[in-house]
Amino acid sequence: MSSTLSAGAGAIAGGPIVGKAGKYLTFAMGAEKYGVEILKIREIVGSMPITPVPRVPGHYRGVLNLRGQVIPVVDLRAKFSMPPTERPDQACIVITEIRPQGRRVNVGVIVDRVLEVMNIGADQIEAAPSFGVEVSTDFISGIAKMGDGIILLLEIEKVLATDAVLTLPAAAELTTSTSR
Repeated sequence: MSSTLSAGAGAIAGGPIVGKAGKYLTFAMGAEKYGVEILKIREIVGSMPITPVPRVPGHYRGVLNLRGQVIPVVDLRAKFSMPPTERPDQACIVITEIRPQGRRVNVGVIVDRVLEVMNIGADQIEAAPSFGVEVSTDFISGIAKMGDGIILLLEIEKVLATDAVLTLPAAAELTTSTSR
């Protein structure tokens, strides 16, 4: 019997993960590096005007109009309770595609800077460590060991999981139509 389990089948904390190898878009927030499966990425855009939407959680910056599509925008630093960036001129928006409840939704994620697309092998990935019962790490699909550093591999659908994602585009259309 194999001692490795897939992440979806209850991987052992700190053990190898099978099935998560592949290409990842890597980006930085401060000194920390993160990665998201490239298949979850639609595109990367520079700084764009974002229209605030009232009464949404604080990590939502609002919506943007990308070639006629209204896309909610999340500040990943705020979502992770990190202080604002010291270099906002390098920030960009990564447009991700998530599928809450089987429905395809594009969500923009503000990151400090995009690094590169990396091919990460299964032998470089371990499961997220356990921090105890009080701390959930289910949004981390694995930790890639790259030289002396690490890259936190994010399960972007779990990072962005919230009912606000489902209702924000409708709120944005209402805001846009009433501001004309």
